[in-house]
Amino acid sequence: MLPRRTLLAFPLTAALPAQAKGPLAATPLSRADAWWKARHEAKLAEIKAKKPNLIFLGDSITQDWEHPEYAQAWQRFYGDRNAVNLGFKGDATSHLLWRIQNGEVASIAPKAAVVLIGANNMGRLHWPADETLLGIDAILAELRRRLPTTKILLLSVLPSERNDWVTETTKTINRALPAHANGATFVDVTNVFVKNGRLDKTLFSDPFMTPPEPALHPSPAGQILLSQAIEPHLSVLLGDRPHK
Repeated sequence: MLPRRTLLAFPLTAALPAQAKGPLAATPLSRADAWWKARHEAKLAEIKAKKPNLIFLGDSITQDWEHPEYAQAWQRFYGDRNAVNLGFKGDATSHLLWRIQNGEVASIAPKAAVVLIGANNMGRLHWPADETLLGIDAILAELRRRLPTTKILLLSVLPSERNDWVTETTKTINRALPAHANGATFVDVTNVFVKNGRLDKTLFSDPFMTPPEPALHPSPAGQILLSQAIEPHLSVLLGDRPHK
């Protein structure tokens, strides 16, 4: 059984800039959570030790790869690729931007980086599509500056079952993302989770929790399908064999 998660836990900030130059979605923000700070420090040590060839940047959907239920699939696709998981549950674009600016890509030169972010911008933060896009723009620009030789694979925001506003905002973001890719390879993975125009809730873990929650996090089976969808692009960026 997968551990329970607080749906869209509000990402607390340790300090809010006195004069943000743009929307908060594109402003680097840290978080007050003790576990978040501890994970950040642990990841700094991990990247220093491993000098990864592949990194994954995101929120809880990415962090889920570290749960035991997902371990076999992670090994299947990424175990021989010297990969590091930089997913943090509850993170919005602002928090990922802060982590990038504060050491999580320092002194490394991975061949590829996979970016999946934006779901938490539409939680309690309730940031609109245009601001989320600016946040993703800022993340990609920062990665380009700090990792000039790294090839970036940008994924669409995954569909979910939260409310009509989230559904429409997700669609708006994903329609616009190709124009915001800034040299990254963009892959729309929506169809992995949508069948005949409807969300396939069997591919998410949340509806099977006790009590059930709205579909947001892919199940291990859903995560495998996600990996299979991006694999043709990722293997090209890495210059290695396709993993199946």
